[in-house]
Amino acid sequence: MSERALLFIHALTGMHPGAGTSPGTIDLPVQRERHTGWPTIAASGVKGVLRDACRERAADSESAVAETGPDAPRKERRRWANEFHESLVTAFGPGRVDEASAHAGAIAITDARILAFPVRSARGVFAWITCSGVLDRFDRDLELAGAELPCYPLVKEGKIAAPPNSPLLLGAGNERRIVLEELEFLGTEDDSEKVADFLADETLRDPGSSLRFRERLCVLSDDDFTFFVRNATEVVPRIALNYETKSVRKGALFYQEFLPPETLLYSLVLAGGSRRDGKETSASEILDYLEKSLPELLQIGGDETTGKGLCATRLWRPGKEA
Repeated sequence: MSERALLFIHALTGMHPGAGTSPGTIDLPVQRERHTGWPTIAASGVKGVLRDACRERAADSESAVAETGPDAPRKERRRWANEFHESLVTAFGPGRVDEASAHAGAIAITDARILAFPVRSARGVFAWITCSGVLDRFDRDLELAGAELPCYPLVKEGKIAAPPNSPLLLGAGNERRIVLEELEFLGTEDDSEKVADFLADETLRDPGSSLRFRERLCVLSDDDFTFFVRNATEVVPRIALNYETKSVRKGALFYQEFLPPETLLYSLVLAGGSRRDGKETSASEILDYLEKSLPELLQIGGDETTGKGLCATRLWRPGKEA
């Protein structure tokens, strides 16, 4: 896997990367890492969404139209693209069951990890929070992709590092503080300006979000960050009504968890050369294909028809000129 990139996922609406059912209070929780409790999206789900996006683009290609006919239904063109489109099959692997063991795809994708999490603030509406544990892992992944994260502060429990002119700040001087949810945090001498600027430049697609991110990225301690990502998600009651009585149908009340809008995650994308017999494609060409086929918006997770899981995406290839 000689070529590396980072895929940034910015949730524009609530997102439910489901973990199935749970015996706890929340019937349908989001996926979480076992050892940290931090939100994540399984690599298989991310790769499936990317393949589907590439398939949609391939279904409109000249080869798909030529092979299936100009009047073929879109479903037929999508099926052909998934099974026979050369670039798609080379990048993601065979689309036919009888060819599943013929070769592996040239792209490998990691689980999507949390990078910044939105939390309501007493001033400035909301903050994006992260912690040194998250930034340590991100820096390690950046190194694999050929980049480096600027210096970031190490924060003790009960303290917070924010950009110096952040609209979240209350008080002045040594009394600077930020109130997130019901908790108050004292400002540190070190600020998060350098890392906030770096992430705003490289991770977010639209200028408005980038500007807000520069002002609102806060670094907490690992324990304080973990408290928020475990307890500040959206938990929504879902019901089905009896049509005649307009009351809740028996057994139809359940609680579903969502990552809130503005959540920021990332995956490491690795590419190698083609593994298909007779198909010579370099790792760089594989990433070029993914970058060209990746739409600005993806739908990830459940509840697509109620507007959930709409995400802005950006594939960042350090060292490659725009």
